[in-house]
Amino acid sequence: MYGKIRIEQNPHGNAKPNLEEDLGFGRHFTDHMFLMDYEEGKGWHDPRIVPYGPLSYDPAAMVFHYGQAVFEGLKAFRTEKDEIALFRPDQNAKRLNRSSERLQIPQMNEDFVISAIQSLVRMDAQWVPRKKGSSLYIRPFVIATEAGLGVRASSRYSFVIIMSPVDSYYEEGLQPINILVESHYTRAAQGGTGNAKAAGNYAASLKAQALAKENNCAQVLWLDAIEKKYLEEVGSMNVFFKINGEVVTPSLSGSILEGITRNSIIHLLNEWGIPIAERKISIDDILEAYGNGTLEEAFGTGTAAVVSPIGSLLWKGTPMVINDGEIGELVRRLYDTITDIQFGRIEDANGWMLSC
Repeated sequence: MYGKIRIEQNPHGNAKPNLEEDLGFGRHFTDHMFLMDYEEGKGWHDPRIVPYGPLSYDPAAMVFHYGQAVFEGLKAFRTEKDEIALFRPDQNAKRLNRSSERLQIPQMNEDFVISAIQSLVRMDAQWVPRKKGSSLYIRPFVIATEAGLGVRASSRYSFVIIMSPVDSYYEEGLQPINILVESHYTRAAQGGTGNAKAAGNYAASLKAQALAKENNCAQVLWLDAIEKKYLEEVGSMNVFFKINGEVVTPSLSGSILEGITRNSIIHLLNEWGIPIAERKISIDDILEAYGNGTLEEAFGTGTAAVVSPIGSLLWKGTPMVINDGEIGELVRRLYDTITDIQFGRIEDANGWMLSC
């Protein structure tokens, strides 16, 4: 298809951190990375695993000027049986192609993408942490590499996979986080790239993220771009609210990323018989539920954070403290179930884990 994966061993290796101590998130990188090239008329070719190191591209490479870049995020886990497994990598491969299609990037065979990830994880298996709650974060990405300043789709691309041993995404760990509800800046609009995992979406969020930090908040909750009233997603997570016994999450409107953890959470809630609805939710709905005492829990979901309880929402300078700022019973159950599946502590009844 794309040829056999060529392997070049790293003779020196990176300085591996103590995988039993503080790893942070995305600060350390493994010994190897995966690369594959695309050229118009030739297609994807030359898949290879090489020593981790700098990438060299022409200053006129189109990714630097027009932002043709998409990425994914998934994790490898060391299970209780000391085996290494991936969580739903087929969904990441599918979403990578959906994002690529939106940005006019050539598609890749999804089975090959998964195989490339497995090969790289096996190559650097010693980097998968054993410490409880830690994992190996995997970042596949595609960038436009043709040198040229005309505004058009590139004719050349690089597909790259890098990996990093990580702890929790948020410094707070599973502790409830504070979220700023953003009323001015916009992340995405219908018809745009909000439902693609495009690099530019995250660049557009950085200004509001800085404001959130100034207000002692970990992340931003975005509102819709037109009416500035309907909830969309948190910067690194999809968002859920438990209101009067029912769990609600914003419906996929075209400007919200279709999260893989989001999908998994909805699946579990349906299995457990807990009412779950995907619909438009306004900030006024949340204010009303908070005011009458029916806003029971709130949480975000994503590959990096898994499930993260929201302790408060800051709306126009006024905080709404949820569940007295404590971790809710449902959030705890969801987090424990997802992580128990990932680390092989309970049965994977839905076939979500794939061995490396």
